[in-house]
Amino acid sequence: MAVSAENATERVDQLILLTERLTHLVMLSAQAFEARRPQDAAAYIDETGRLANHYRHESARIRGNPALIAGVSLARRTRLVRATEAFDAVLARQARAVAAAKFITEGLVLTIAEEIAAHRQKGASYGPGALPGATAPATAITLNKRA
Repeated sequence: MAVSAENATERVDQLILLTERLTHLVMLSAQAFEARRPQDAAAYIDETGRLANHYRHESARIRGNPALIAGVSLARRTRLVRATEAFDAVLARQARAVAAAKFITEGLVLTIAEEIAAHRQKGASYGPGALPGATAPATAITLNKRA
């Protein structure tokens, strides 16, 4: 999928709009994770994926053929650079938010598993010199996506 532009100026303007829209969607997703509501980020997945793929293709085209944006004014190039910097910053923010959510989730799962193991019934033996039996084997935990 390529940007449909008749000249370099149109191409840069469309790339700026694409970058700004993608930045906005990633920011909304990051905010959802920061608010501990990752389910809200699901609303942006499809469009973000589509735009990210479009951005990746167009960036590769320009990297492979810089003449596609040759002759564009310094002001437009600067605006594209600023949009790209903002995009990079929001990607870093989202990465931190997702990493934090992952850390918290892993901690919860570990705590639940330890609690289950602590309450697992231990086998008992009877008679003089009896030793406590081994614990029951570990079992898998199944989580409901809607919980």
